[in-house]
Amino acid sequence: MIGLQTHAAFLILTWGNPSRGDDALGPVLFDMLEKHKQESDELDEVDLLTDFQLQIEHAVDLERRDRVLFVDAGVTCPAPFELTKLQAERDDSFSTHAMSPTSLLSVYQQINRRQPAPSYLLTIRAYEFGLGLAMSDRARENLQQAYNYIIDGQWLKAT
Repeated sequence: MIGLQTHAAFLILTWGNPSRGDDALGPVLFDMLEKHKQESDELDEVDLLTDFQLQIEHAVDLERRDRVLFVDAGVTCPAPFELTKLQAERDDSFSTHAMSPTSLLSVYQQINRRQPAPSYLLTIRAYEFGLGLAMSDRARENLQQAYNYIIDGQWLKAT
């Protein structure tokens, strides 16, 4: 896992595989946000984390947050991206090597005996996932729009 280990009020947690074409959307967004954070104070209250996949250990990263934004690539959402409010929900992914965001929220709830912070999934429309492929031009355009959405603070206004 790469990222900060502090506990700012807000968390953006991205994931994906940089060597699988558009699956790199999450990690590339992380890099863009990390660079922006270093160059300005706009994201001072935001922790940024990235990984190849969500895992049970990420439940600890959800502690002491006011809001959480999960970011991943997806092929079923409309372009450029889709924002979905999440609820803790146990599913089959909790027992595999990778987890869904809703299952991770459920683990958090079980461990802490309380509801997690309001959480959202930002799914960026992706197209190509082949091993060794570069990110597609369409996915890169969607990525830029998602980045602007986050920098503009729109995700903090979602209800």
